[in-house]
Amino acid sequence: MTARAPVASLHWVSAFLEAQAAEQGAARNTQLAYGRDLRDFAEWCAAQGLDFATLERGHVEAYLIACAAEGLAPATRARRLASVRQLFRFAYAEGWRSDDPASRISGPGRTRKLPVTLSHEDVDALLRAAPETGRSAGDRLRNACLLELLYATGLRVSELVSLPVAAVRGKPEMILVRGKGNKERMVPLSAPASAALERWLVQWDSQAAQLRAARKLEPRFLFPSSGREGHLSRVGFYLILKEIALKAGLDPARISPHVLRHAFATHLLAGGADLRAIQTLLGHADISTTEIYTHVLQERLRALVLAHHPLARG
Repeated sequence: MTARAPVASLHWVSAFLEAQAAEQGAARNTQLAYGRDLRDFAEWCAAQGLDFATLERGHVEAYLIACAAEGLAPATRARRLASVRQLFRFAYAEGWRSDDPASRISGPGRTRKLPVTLSHEDVDALLRAAPETGRSAGDRLRNACLLELLYATGLRVSELVSLPVAAVRGKPEMILVRGKGNKERMVPLSAPASAALERWLVQWDSQAAQLRAARKLEPRFLFPSSGREGHLSRVGFYLILKEIALKAGLDPARISPHVLRHAFATHLLAGGADLRAIQTLLGHADISTTEIYTHVLQERLRALVLAHHPLARG
């Protein structure tokens, strides 16, 4: 049975999360990740009879060992340590502690995996299948718009599903996107994406008119939903994408919104796009995050040489 964290520890966590939201503009998904990690840490501390105000560096290290014993991946352990570090940095700044017990702890190194991506043929198959997937004509128009926008812009799935309809009115050539940390950027639309968007907006306006006639509120999101957030959820889009993959004859296990984002970046780079431009389009704060796509391209070029160069065949 999991021990319940003491109220004082939970107060630290809630105050930290509130400060992150107010001062740092942390995205909701980041907030949720911090909350999960810190609640797990608080429950472990409670089981050991430890309190956030008095625990020492060795206790934090013992927690990381316990995480490793549970079989958690190095990346997960590194993320949990990062959450704990942020919490105690905040506690030190607030004067709740006179020291920071987590500041000098080195966590497990993260293994940097090459992103899984798709070929041009795979993406073409998905784009052909999207307008044929869905129970109604409206669903099919929406699904086509979702896929065209995602591949044309490389948006994060959370950015895509939460797009306000006001951002795409007036046949724009570029749309304003609010990304991680509440940062804004402009992304261009391709001709196919603009056409799919225009078709979906006709359907959107028709549905909005029906709502107004019934004296109901008009949705403010491009992809509205009856859920709590008012727009299509990330999980909802994930499931739609799996259906589209099946229709396209592709393995659904290989397809995800993030894989399409990788395909967007990889195909741009292979086509000669500048790495800095791709960084801007993806909304990466650090160029090193974007540089991983150069490794994907290098692997492809190496495979091409090994497969086709006459001296490599031996």
